[in-house]
Parts: sequence; structure tokens; C-alpha cells
Amino acid sequence: MPARSKGARLWLRPARVDRPAVYIIRDGRYQESTRCGPDDRGGAERALGEYIARKHVAAAATGRRHPAQIPVADIIGLYAQDVAPGHARPVETGRRLAALLRFFGSKMLSEVNGARCREYAAQRTTQTMARKELEDLRAAINHHRREGLCSEIVEIVLPPAPTARERWLTRDEVAALIWAAWRHRERQFGSKTERHTRRHVARFALVALYTGTRATAVCNASLSPSSKSGWIDIERGVFYRRAAGVRETKKKTPPIPLPPHLLAHMRRWKAAGQRYVVEWNGAPIARMAKAFRSTIADVGLEGPVTPHSLRHTAATWLMQAGTDLWEAAGYLGMTIEMLSTRYGHHHPNHLSGARDAFRRHRLMKVA
Repeated sequence: MPARSKGARLWLRPARVDRPAVYIIRDGRYQESTRCGPDDRGGAERALGEYIARKHVAAAATGRRHPAQIPVADIIGLYAQDVAPGHARPVETGRRLAALLRFFGSKMLSEVNGARCREYAAQRTTQTMARKELEDLRAAINHHRREGLCSEIVEIVLPPAPTARERWLTRDEVAALIWAAWRHRERQFGSKTERHTRRHVARFALVALYTGTRATAVCNASLSPSSKSGWIDIERGVFYRRAAGVRETKKKTPPIPLPPHLLAHMRRWKAAGQRYVVEWNGAPIARMAKAFRSTIADVGLEGPVTPHSLRHTAATWLMQAGTDLWEAAGYLGMTIEMLSTRYGHHHPNHLSGARDAFRRHRLMKVA
């Protein structure tokens, strides 16, 4: 009887006089070079994940099967092909799927259970990372089943959700943040230059705060009509937070009217030649985290304060102002339930009916 294949795996082929050492994918008798040397194990593992995905995509469409007959690699490969390209950050999704493949790629779906999920979480760097990746696995399994390819429901056990970030900024803290970013000058050889290298942080903070928009949507937005990203209608004062034709996700990004003072800023930015809401050397800023973190450190705000804290702040300020829940939820792009659960206690009318009931029915007077 022929020996059972060990499945696709990496092998570091030793160097010879005529060729350098390189990682090879071995799958039974088949071999394929990753073109990654000994110092690029991570690249080799990504190549292995891509190979497994390619190998099993075709196999995934063979009809409804029992979980014991379905390799997890089939499921992840199908998800990578059908769903992941439509994500807002497909490259990051690909990295998470590669991590899942390294652990689950040689297993059958019937082997996925609570113990195996906890084993996976234990070997990841953080529980937050493990939870996000297992959420991807759950989405992949559900997609596979909805496609009519699995006969049973398989559940994923997730690590506990991290504690929700409750940090929001006061008006004085926001003013200090924006002012520090606007006035900051680059240092060279120990002396300040005339280069103001964080004004994009100030602009980002203004837009993120007064629209409650997620950082990625703010950083990608254009000041002119665009089919590739969200954009600002300068004439009508409307922020289209996603490009036309882009499918809406659960992180909703509806168009919103802009506050007049913010719109006035944007009109000045565009008149001065700016093309994007947040830009550096004429190009949009992909991420704000590093410059934002440096500004927070300069101001001395107690953390954690991240770009996403401005969205928390916008929601909190809307509630503190007594804004109607339906209006606020629509403006922020979140459900009324989420807004009420996370931020409702800031509203001046929060549980006011219960409070007033006890005010009307006092049992006694205390001297």
C-alpha cells in the first residue's frame, strides 16, 4: 500500500554551487518553488497558503458533503476567491486567511470544534487577533454552507470579545489635539524647521470628529467626485463616504450632510489646491496611526486615544446634546441598538421616565 501523503508542506532545499537555498512546496510527488530564501519564512508560508487555496478552490464545488469529507482548506479557498476581494482591506483579510490555513489547512471540517478553536487562539499573539481570524473562519464556513456545499452546521467558538473602548475626548482635549497638530514643526539637527508636518492630522481630526466617520473612510475621501473612493460634494455639502458601486457592508457608510463650519474649511482646502480630505504631498494618507499617536504623546492625553476615539467622541457628543436616536444613528452609520447600548447613557433623557417615576412617588421626606 502506498504511503499516505503528508499534504502540502514547506521544505528548505539546501544550497548548491549552482543555486541558492530556497523554500519548496512539497505535495506528494509535486514540488513548487516559493522563490523565498531561508530569511523569508513568512513569505514562504504565504506562498504555501496561496498554493493550498488554489489547489482546493476547484475541489470545493463538488456538491453537498458531510463535514468529515470537507477539508478546511477548501472552505478558506472558496472564501478567498468569492468574498475576500470585496472587503475594504483585502490584503489584511488575505493575511488572516493565511494564518488560518497554516493551522487548519490540513484538517477536515469535522475536526473544527471548541477545543480546536481554543488551541488556535492559544498559539496566536493576542486574543483580539485570534478572535478576528476565527470570525473570518466562521464567515468562510457559513459562506461554504450557503453555497450548498455542506450538509451540516459547524459552529466556531470565539475567544471573549475585548472590552469596549469607552474613551472619548472633551472639547478642551480636542482643541489641544488639533492645535498641537496644526502648530507642529519638523525638527532637523535639533532645531525646528518651517515645515508643518502634521497639519494633515489636524484636518483628519476635524473631519473624523464632526462626521463620526471611521478613519479609513476619512483618509480615502476625495474633495472631487470619484468612482474609486468616497468624496465630498463641495457645492451641496454632502459627504459620500463610499464610492459609487461599492457594496455596503455591516459597517455602514451612508451619505451625510456636512456641518456648515466644516464645509467652509473644506472649501478653503480645495481652493488652496488640496485634492483629498487628508493628504501628504498630493496623495491620500493610507493610515493615520503613527502621526496621530505622536501628536497624542505631545499633548499628553491619557490613553488609550486612537483615531477611532474620535468616532466615539462624535457619538458621545451627539448623545450629550440630546440628539434624536434615529437621527444620530443614521448620521454615524450604526444601528439604533448599538448607539443606545454603547452611548445611550450620555443622553439627557436616558432612563428619565424611571427617574421621574420615583420623583413623583416619594415614600418619605428626609429631614
